[in-house]
Amino acid sequence: FIKYVGDREINSIEDAEKYIQVKMLPQLNTLGYSSYSIITRVEGLKVGTCALYNRDGVDGIDIGFGLLPQYEGLGYAYESAHRLLDAAFDEFEIEEIRAITSKENISSQRLLEKLGLEMIGTTKLPNENHELLLYLKKKTSHTKNKRH
Repeated sequence: FIKYVGDREINSIEDAEKYIQVKMLPQLNTLGYSSYSIITRVEGLKVGTCALYNRDGVDGIDIGFGLLPQYEGLGYAYESAHRLLDAAFDEFEIEEIRAITSKENISSQRLLEKLGLEMIGTTKLPNENHELLLYLKKKTSHTKNKRH
């Protein structure tokens, strides 16, 4: 279990296969996007994930990311999330992207703000008790501030 990453109750290969079949593939087949691996360019190591989710409890599509602890703070999350935001707005034609994070996860809050998302309030996911910060970025603001 990685700090600040939601517990998916995946404790075996069978659990992982079931999660992929039940959660990830249906979204990929329906919407055309899901979770993507973050892989280092030189070594080819899988260091984390970056994803667009159609998650219960969040109104619209949200972006999420998670890295193995030894790869945090090295720019992998920013680079992958920035590229996924480009794809979300330009290729998948999504008009708004949301994100959620815990109040304690300062590094994710800073990353979301660096990516141009603005905190718009709080929310709770179904069957969870803790309040999460809710962020939003609109396609118009992404296009306006896009690097060339």
